[in-house]
Order: sequence, then structure tokens, then C-alpha cells
Amino acid sequence: MKTLNPEIKRLLHKGTVIPAHPLALTEDRLLDENRQRLLTRYYMASGAGGIAIGVHTTQFQIRDPKINLYHKVLQLAIEEIERADLHRPFIKVAGVSGNNQQAINEAEICAELGYDIVLVSTNGLGNWDEDALLERTKKIAEVIPVFGFYLQPAVGGRVLSHDFWKSFSEIENVQAIKMAPFNRYQTLEVVRAVCASSRRDDIALYTGNDDNIVADLLTTYEVHVEGELIKKDIVGGLLGHWAVWTLKAVELLKHIHKVKKSGNNIPEELMTLNIAVTDTNAAFFDVANNFRGCIAGIHEVLRRQGLLKGTWCLDENETLSVGQKEEIDRVYKDYPNLNDDVFVRQNNSRWLNDIENGNY
Repeated sequence: MKTLNPEIKRLLHKGTVIPAHPLALTEDRLLDENRQRLLTRYYMASGAGGIAIGVHTTQFQIRDPKINLYHKVLQLAIEEIERADLHRPFIKVAGVSGNNQQAINEAEICAELGYDIVLVSTNGLGNWDEDALLERTKKIAEVIPVFGFYLQPAVGGRVLSHDFWKSFSEIENVQAIKMAPFNRYQTLEVVRAVCASSRRDDIALYTGNDDNIVADLLTTYEVHVEGELIKKDIVGGLLGHWAVWTLKAVELLKHIHKVKKSGNNIPEELMTLNIAVTDTNAAFFDVANNFRGCIAGIHEVLRRQGLLKGTWCLDENETLSVGQKEEIDRVYKDYPNLNDDVFVRQNNSRWLNDIENGNY
């Protein structure tokens, strides 16, 4: 059983920015290796504390035998991280999904490549009962540390009970949970379940609720468990939204941690900022069309910044929705303080030139 490096575990529990890594494609929908590497460099240079790849934002279709990109994109990310020779901890998260055999095979690939922890998705397992999902998690955790994932139903997830999350939290080698149901009630249910488990201090909570990022990070939960008051924070984020404007996300989390550590009242402007961030997310994630263009929306922002050449997805039907481009135009105009376009412009040519010439 692979366990977490102590430095990685400390960073995970302190809380950090973990962008969900997109997939860079050419117009022919083939892997654009240089741009794929470029994205990884951008996240490291932005100060992110890790990346998550092979997840929903990377597109689940990379596992299709006809496409066969799962191992390749995970390997490219590892290569770039190793070349960077970072003198700080950097959490390498990879997504696993599918039935028991597929998930275990993917977990073994991740461990062999050098990933620290795997984000375990229930995508495509809507007919499995909760006991079967728990057994699957136990098998994965015997291979590599586990990052739980409550994925919203609109993009392939399912509703899971309080009892499920309490039992999930008891599994040895579960180290963190990403809560992304986009639902306040279900998020609270996960927090309550973790607090009720014997391993509550061993599990870091991360927001994946791209519709409520700032408020999630500012909140300290108080849960009563058998007469004891348990306090639990959402310490960081593993977010598709943080795949763009990442430098500003890093600055935001540092500010939130500083505010919480001070013990002072939460500044009103942070709650106003919460709404601004949520508004930008509505445009990026195509909320108006039930998230149909969520990945294409992320690609569009990266295209505007020069990090991607286009918005192409593996599924040719996965495109920007009607009106989505105009919504992205609007939030760019309304919230210019939230983008990191200047930072990208200052560095993008150098990053790409170094990649093309095999330098770092």
C-alpha cells in the first residue's frame, strides 16, 4: 500500500489550490503535446499546490481504447513536474474511474507513474449500490491513497447518503474528499459524516463546488457528535474553475487563509467576491444550458489567454453553447480583476519556446 509523503500530507491538510487539468487538442482532435505541457507549466508557475489530471475536466473519454490517452496525459504531466525540479511540495493527483478492474488498473498506473493520490469518481456507476462503491474504494485504497469525489449528477455523478460518506471516511488511506455536488445540503451532509467518523482528523476537505468557492473556503463548520462540538474547515479547492485564472486563485486562497487565521470578522468584500466568482463560473461552466459547455468554456478562456489553440474536445458535439461566448465576454468585462491575462502574456512565449526546445 502506497502512503502519502509527510510533506505532501501537510500541504494537503493545510489547504492549497489544485486545478483540474484540461486536455489540449489540435484541430484534428489529436493530443497537442506541447500545449499539454504548457498547461502544466502554467499551473506550477502560478503557484498552485498541485494538479489533478485524468479527471472530468481532462475528459473521461481519454480512457476509450480507440483514443487511448489516459496513460499518455498522466505521463506528460509527471515529466513536466519532474523537469521543473520544484523546491516545494506539489500534490500530484490523478483521476480513476470505472468498474473494479478498471479502477484498480488505473490506480496501479498512477502509483507506477509517481502520483501521490487518486481522485475516485463514481462516473458511470449509477446502478451500483453504496456497499459496492465502498468495496471498490477499499480495493483502490490498498494500492494508493484516495481522494474522495462527490460529483454533481448534472455531469455524471450521483446522490450519496450520509451513511455512505461516514463509512467512506473510515477507510484506511482515504486522505481527502472533494465535495462537488453543487448543493449546500449535500455538502453539509458530507461534512457531518466526516465529523462523525473516527478518522475525521485524518481527512482534508476540499471544495469542488465551483458555484460557491469563496463561501466554502471561508466557512468553519460546527458539528455536534455525541455531545462533542467538532469544528471542520474546507481547507482548499480542487476545481475545474481554477484551471483558468490560476494565479488569482492562488492569491485568493492565501488571502482567505490569512483572514481565517487572524480570527477577525470576515470582510464584506469577500462575500461580494464570492458572487463575482460564481457569476464568472456560470459563464465558464454554461449553467444556462445545464453545464453542457462546461469543458469547452474552460478551453475558451485558455484559448483567449494563448494557452490553448482552440476549444476542441474529444467529442465533436461538446462545444460552446449558443450565447456562452457572449457570457464569457461579459464576465471578462465585469470582473477584470479576476483574470491573470497579464501574467500569462508575460510568460507564455518563453514557456512554449522552452518546451519546443526541450529546456526548462
